[in-house]
This record gives sequence, structure tokens and C-alpha cells, in this order.
Amino acid sequence: MQGSTAIIGTGESVLAFQAGGVDAFPVKSAEEAKSVLRKLARTYKVILVTDDLCGGLETVISRTLETPYPIVVPIPAGGGQSEYARKKMKEAMERALGVDILFEREER
Repeated sequence: MQGSTAIIGTGESVLAFQAGGVDAFPVKSAEEAKSVLRKLARTYKVILVTDDLCGGLETVISRTLETPYPIVVPIPAGGGQSEYARKKMKEAMERALGVDILFEREER
């Protein structure tokens, strides 16, 4: 039986989430992840996606924002180098509050 939460990510690390009752879907590329995300969006309420894939899934993820479910949550992958999740959180806070509360400045 399918649960209400799934994870899509590269490598076998996503399989560790199965111990917590999360259905895991390992993929090899953003293109494959896009296809899997479209299928899962029909049946899952929460879909975790490793942030190394999220850049290639922008259009699909933005379409999910138009409906209550599924909720797509970017999570750090591996070394956490892509910064996709942090960037999106900052954009959402600025849009909601109208100000940059993180006070991030560009380095010179």
C-alpha cells in the first residue's frame, strides 16, 4: 500500500527513508525525476525531492503550488552544495514579508 509521503533522489541514500515509512524512488537524472514526480503527484500528499534535482524540476514544482496537494519539499542532498532549498525559502519569506529578514549581503 502506498503511503502519503514519497522521496525522489539520486543514489541509494533515499532508500534509508523507507525505514521511516517513506516510499523511496531513486532516479539517475532530473529528466527521470520529472517523470516520476508527475506520476507521484497524483497519489502522494507530501513529496520530498533532493535539492540537487530541483533545479531541473522548476516548472513541475511550480505547477504543484497551484493545488493544495502534493506539497513538494526540497531537502539537502549529499554535500548540500546546490543551495536550492535555502534560495527558495529566502524568496518565499521576501514575498510574504516584503523584506529580506536574513539580511544577506553580496560579498565584494
